[in-house]
Amino acid sequence: MRTLFVFLFIGIWSHQGSAQTCCSGGVPLANNLGLPNEGKGVLSLGLNYDYNNLNTLNAGTTELDDSSRQRITNSVLLNAGYAFTDKLAIEMLFTWVNQSRTISQFGNENFTETSGIGDAVILIKYSIPNILGNRTVLNFGAGTKAPLGKSDIVSDQGIQLTADLQPGSGAWDGLGWASISKGLNFRPSATISGSFTYRLTGVNNSYLNDTATYEFGDEIQTNLGYTDQFLLFNTIFNPGLVFKYRKALEDKIDDQEIPNTGGDWIFARPEITIQLTPNISINSRFELPLYSNVEGTQLTPTSRFSAGISFKLNAEKKILLN
Repeated sequence: MRTLFVFLFIGIWSHQGSAQTCCSGGVPLANNLGLPNEGKGVLSLGLNYDYNNLNTLNAGTTELDDSSRQRITNSVLLNAGYAFTDKLAIEMLFTWVNQSRTISQFGNENFTETSGIGDAVILIKYSIPNILGNRTVLNFGAGTKAPLGKSDIVSDQGIQLTADLQPGSGAWDGLGWASISKGLNFRPSATISGSFTYRLTGVNNSYLNDTATYEFGDEIQTNLGYTDQFLLFNTIFNPGLVFKYRKALEDKIDDQEIPNTGGDWIFARPEITIQLTPNISINSRFELPLYSNVEGTQLTPTSRFSAGISFKLNAEKKILLN
């Protein structure tokens, strides 16, 4: 009986939303992991704003001529990392998220918005320098996503909103992360790097007022990037270009796959970091989709922008007099 109720709910909601869900919205957790290990005793802090606009409707790889639906996610992300040694470090990510969905049809507009604290991440990381030659660093880590955010917000009509509009997921996830960087010999100021993140999603056992279970699809994300460095006006600039591949499996409700969820995406992301001082830097990124192949019919990313500031504090700083 519970399963029958759940699928009836999905059918009603899909009819209202024309069977389009969004598995590219939500808090950009994987995008913002990977603070560098700055050395024993260094505390790293980062504060970022992320804007994600989804206004492109796809059926598989085909873009449809329909701009009546829009999803916008605004996120504020706080990173904190501490290096216990030159190799062992911990990283935490805390989030606040605002999500909105607008559907415009036949002269009418349906607007839904939620805000609140999102889920958090804790990651234990280990670095191995020079494992593949000089100026090479290999990092790997494991951690979890803790369900700090609410996952049971209701609409003005008293109906619990669907999972993709909730600030939190209501489930614990497992995270695996690895990255590698290599300084280029032919250009000492340049670095090529890559990263891999795998998210093994858990199950929200109290979905729809304890009438169902919900599980977001497992996610794989890889990045390949090139960064350089130059000096201008006595300030160090680090421009870069990153190509990102993301794959999300289909979501599940009561262990049954949900249509119009999951897919593959490729993005290009030009970015720049400006070193204001040795311990303070600002950064910005602009992400554009190059390829989208979604399951069924879905809204898919149109553009994404983020900017932030980061600090380094040395808790074991020593003053040397020459």
